[in-house]
Amino acid sequence: MPYHHLTPQERYCIAHMHSANFSVRLIARRVNRAPSTISRELARNTGKYSPYWYDWAQQYAEQRKKIARNQKRKSHQPLYELVMKNIQKGLSPELICGRLKREHRSDKMQLHPKTIYQWVLADARQGGTLYLSLIRHHKRRRKQRRCSRRRIFADRISIHDRPNIVADKVRFGDWESDTMEGGKSKGGLATHTEIKSRYLVDGKLTDKRSATFMQASIALFNDIPPALIKTFTVDNGSEFAQFKSLEKATNSQVYFADPHSPWQRGLNENTNGLLRRYFPKGCNFHPISATVIQAVIDNLNHRPRKCLNFRTPYEVFFKTKTVALGT
Repeated sequence: MPYHHLTPQERYCIAHMHSANFSVRLIARRVNRAPSTISRELARNTGKYSPYWYDWAQQYAEQRKKIARNQKRKSHQPLYELVMKNIQKGLSPELICGRLKREHRSDKMQLHPKTIYQWVLADARQGGTLYLSLIRHHKRRRKQRRCSRRRIFADRISIHDRPNIVADKVRFGDWESDTMEGGKSKGGLATHTEIKSRYLVDGKLTDKRSATFMQASIALFNDIPPALIKTFTVDNGSEFAQFKSLEKATNSQVYFADPHSPWQRGLNENTNGLLRRYFPKGCNFHPISATVIQAVIDNLNHRPRKCLNFRTPYEVFFKTKTVALGT
């Protein structure tokens, strides 16, 4: 049940009933509040040498509203240390708060995302670098550039002909695919994200040729059960020129989004944004080992998501139980 502050009218009623020596429970029934609420109100706003009165109580309440309460949570050391640990892991404040609510019933281990942002901003004002662990830490939005015109492949099937069940996200086995490029002639990654669970599989690319992309992708899906491979939704990049080989190898269907319409594959675009935190634009993928890449993929697959009710993609894709965040 959402919390609501006492109104001036309720305090007026409490003051007169209290002065008439009505019990706390009778006052609570009259204003439709919990007895504990009335008890706390009387304790907080009764002066040392003066009785409770509504206009003084309202003034005290207004003064307390102006005092920041995030320091009270910050003084709870187990909570503060757990939040800082997960911020440094790259989890957003909203994910941390949602996961805490899922794992802890105690009010002492719960807080609002804005409270975490206040801690981070306070750290930045003191010269700290904690803000760099937030997902979006650049100071201004980057300029968006229109991509070059691309040819339309023969025999391609449009996303508008894709079954509605894919967009409804009610089954496993539908994937969004893309390439995350490094610097010029520095390789990249083939990225595939399962739509329902947000589960991610990636493979290292030595170049940007379509044959290389398809070979790496087919190898990735050799370890995925055939029942979990139904469709792929891709863009019109040249890496998908040989999409027929992927369809044949995985017994699936490839659908193409409209040109210049990344929102039609928003999940994969968002996932690539998360990967950019580990592999920024222009990075050289050639010296990066497959072990390092897999460690990053495992980290993202065990990252709680709000859209999954703060479960992880791994837990949803493999239908496992929730595991508590590290303490």
